[in-house]
Amino acid sequence: MAKVDIEVTNQTGLHARPAQQLVQEANKFTSDIKIVKGDKEADAKSILGVMTLGVEPGTTITLTADGDDEDEALEKLTNLIKNNFNE
Repeated sequence: MAKVDIEVTNQTGLHARPAQQLVQEANKFTSDIKIVKGDKEADAKSILGVMTLGVEPGTTITLTADGDDEDEALEKLTNLIKNNFNE
């Protein structure tokens, strides 16, 4: 299992379009990918799960991945978040 902590810095957090982009990217991988915010955890491949976390700008989240492509998955998702979802 691999994990990384990252701060969400875009202006809307993980709402609407950014959440959709994250879910679409996560679904490209076979690994089990989770997003952890505080004591809440969600499946990164579920738009409903991601939205219910209520990740606001400036929030630090933990991404975890477990599977054959876990390192590549976390690298791609981390880059997406660091680049503010290409906004």
